[in-house]
Amino acid sequence: GSHLQLEDTAPRIVEHPTDILVSKGEPATLSCKAEGRPSPAVEWYKDGERVETDREDPRSHRTLLPGGSLFFLRILHGRRGKPDEGVYVCVARNYLGEATSRNASLEVAGE
Repeated sequence: GSHLQLEDTAPRIVEHPTDILVSKGEPATLSCKAEGRPSPAVEWYKDGERVETDREDPRSHRTLLPGGSLFFLRILHGRRGKPDEGVYVCVARNYLGEATSRNASLEVAGE
């Protein structure tokens, strides 16, 4: 048969996150969409550290959406610090390689 054989491809980021400014306690989404075959697994890093989502910790206020975006139920912001504020990147991986998005900063709006 002459059916098209689909080749495996390394991931590429097709939608990058953008800088956002969020009021504390508000929800927020950092967008990321990656393509590749097999479908790449997406991970997020903040200031170089891997971001834990509700996949690892059911109590987490951060959810990895099916498409790869990172959703914050509410932006945490306390007297002791701004745990959600920082520079985020999304990394998509499959066995052929990985792709890293542009940096996006999440800022919590001042008091």
